[in-house]
This record gives sequence, structure tokens and C-alpha cells, in this order.
Amino acid sequence: MALNDVALCSRALIRIGAQPISSFVDGTAESEIAGALFGPTRDAILSAYGWSFATGQVALNRLETSPVADYSYAYELPSDFLRALSAGTGGRGRGLNFRIARGALHTNSEKVILTYLFRPEEEEFPPYFDAALISRMAAEFTIPLTESTTRAEAMFKMAETEFARARQIDAQQDTPGRIERFTLIDARD
Repeated sequence: MALNDVALCSRALIRIGAQPISSFVDGTAESEIAGALFGPTRDAILSAYGWSFATGQVALNRLETSPVADYSYAYELPSDFLRALSAGTGGRGRGLNFRIARGALHTNSEKVILTYLFRPEEEEFPPYFDAALISRMAAEFTIPLTESTTRAEAMFKMAETEFARARQIDAQQDTPGRIERFTLIDARD
């Protein structure tokens, strides 16, 4: 079952014994705290790992203004951009040297394909990510709502375990990486 932002927060609140919410503006302490913490926490969890469901590729549009130093070209980042994973050219999503600076990608290539993490709709999150996000939200809500640091520490440990489990599940949805070029093998030739 796909969960929206309010449903995810409600499940986290239930985990710590608080009342669920019906919206982020229903006038309760729970809704105010959930509304303030949900977006930043969601984005932090999404950008902390290269999730398969939140990975995209796009050809970038070059900006008119060039970087001041080090690189020849600047490119506009996608509006849903969270974090760069790699950049490439010529039908490859990796292999370019680049830098993200001031909201743009800088490189020496005339064309760029960016592999990046984006923010999908909450209803598109897979169940294993929902579980990790709910655990982390519960940990984030613990101190403001219960004022128990001991309980918060336990909740953060549970959240880390759930995050590791979600990463492991997500990693199984891709072909394992291989070494494409290894200098010691090149030296033997």
C-alpha cells in the first residue's frame, strides 16, 4: 500500500505512542513537529544512499555563464535534483570529472549526461524505504514529543538498523559493479 507524507508521519507518531495526524496543519503539536521535520528528514535519507527507485539520468542543458576557474562549462541541474552520483557523455552516465558548485554542474565536456538522485513522490517509495523512513521519523519525533533522550537513542539505533536493511534490499536490485580498469593488470600487459 502506497503511503503519502501524512500517513508516513502518522505511523512514526504511533510508534512513539503519540496521536496520528490527519494533516500537517491540524493544530496539534504532533502535526506541527511532523510538518517541520518530515521534508528535511526525507531528503536526508533519500540523499544518503544511491537508491535505485530514486536514481535518474538526464542530459543537462548548458548555461550561458561559464565557471570562473577549473572547468570550461556549467550546466543547469534538474529541478528535482538531490545529489549527483556520476556524470558522463556519449551515451554513458559516468566517466567525467565534474564539480557541483552554486547549483550548477561544472565540467570540461561539451555534453553531459547526469546520473543523480531525485525526490520521487512518497507514494512511489518501496515498502523497505517506507520502513526505514518511518523508523527515522519516529526517532526524530521522540525528543520533541516525549522529551526522553534515552528513548530517542534507542529509536535512532533502531532507525540505523532499518536503514541498513533497506540499503541491503535496494542493493540487490542492480548488477554488482565490476572493476573496468585496474592499473596492476595493465602493468602486466
